[in-house]
Amino acid sequence: MIAIIDYGLGNIKNIQRAITHLGYETKLTDKKETIIAADIIILPGVGHFKDAMQAIEYRGLKTILQSITDKPIIGICLGMQLLFEHSDEGHVNGLQLFPGNIIPIHTAYPVPHLGWNNLISNRNLLTQDVYFVHSYQAEMSEHVIAYADYGALIPAVVQYKNYIGIQFHPEKSGEGGLAILNQALKGGFLND
Repeated sequence: MIAIIDYGLGNIKNIQRAITHLGYETKLTDKKETIIAADIIILPGVGHFKDAMQAIEYRGLKTILQSITDKPIIGICLGMQLLFEHSDEGHVNGLQLFPGNIIPIHTAYPVPHLGWNNLISNRNLLTQDVYFVHSYQAEMSEHVIAYADYGALIPAVVQYKNYIGIQFHPEKSGEGGLAILNQALKGGFLND
């Protein structure tokens, strides 16, 4: 069973539909017992980093998520950013599961980074156009599996240990986006 964390911010119904379409059983939850019992945890999110961390902490989810080291936690969009150590958006700490920080997108192009952009990867990952909506980004690092060029290099898929982040919206990115989400659900990208 895949637990989709419901902390009050996010596109949880769209993510749930996408994962169900891929053939998995899902449960929307903020309950410790359900999260701990899940095979995979999805952390979705849309909105402001500080608001999201406050909602996560209010529900007691921060400690629960930080205690999970033996199963995949997949962050999507803002959920990916929440996995990191710190964000300049609100100047608050994240879940600190993933090394690095979240910074503003510095580009000559319009911000937010909104719309379709091509993925670039040197791994066995489908490179294609996917749908982004964000104004902040993770820093580039050795944990980047795929990125987009938006006048700045934007990490799009990252993995560190059992933690996977997807910055774009796989549920809005067609069959290719679903294929990347499915690969994340099957264990990720480090064994390619």
